[in-house]
Amino acid sequence: MNIKVHLTGKDESYLIKNLYPLYLYDLSEHYVRYPNIHGIFEESDDFRTLGDQYDVQNIWWEKPDCLYAYLILVDQKPAGFILIATPPHCAKGIDYFVHEFFLLRPFRGRGIAERAAIEVFEQFKGKWELFTNPSERNIVGQKFWRKTISKYSNDNYVELLDDTFDGHKLIFRFDNSSDNKRPSLR
Repeated sequence: MNIKVHLTGKDESYLIKNLYPLYLYDLSEHYVRYPNIHGIFEESDDFRTLGDQYDVQNIWWEKPDCLYAYLILVDQKPAGFILIATPPHCAKGIDYFVHEFFLLRPFRGRGIAERAAIEVFEQFKGKWELFTNPSERNIVGQKFWRKTISKYSNDNYVELLDDTFDGHKLIFRFDNSSDNKRPSLR
């Protein structure tokens, strides 16, 4: 199995945009959300087509020194994405924020997500933050992040429940700026 995680340019943005509705559909299970009146998983009825939704996502390729859109490929097939934000698009004191993380269901449970996350963490050194749904509907996601961050940081991370710009969340923070020895990806 060949796993590749790479930063996308505008010419590849359509791949992440094609996967994005599947991501929102997956999230609907965790947050009990329904599509709008046009069948799009967005809170606003202003989104009538997937094209409308695509336009909003263009920001990820318009700020190349601030927002980073990574595509996860497995055997050269699009398998997911990771969207990383830096200031001013993250909380004060945070250098890197995992804004979105998604892996298609056929690729889950095979270590792909963990390898992809660690590969992206290794691209940037500093203070990281990510959060996820704290409800019982998201136990798998919580366990994934707890295990991945614990392994990556040698158990040197903070986990807390708190309010965020996106509501009450389970928050993970760690700092990878030191030269501590970390487990290898393989």
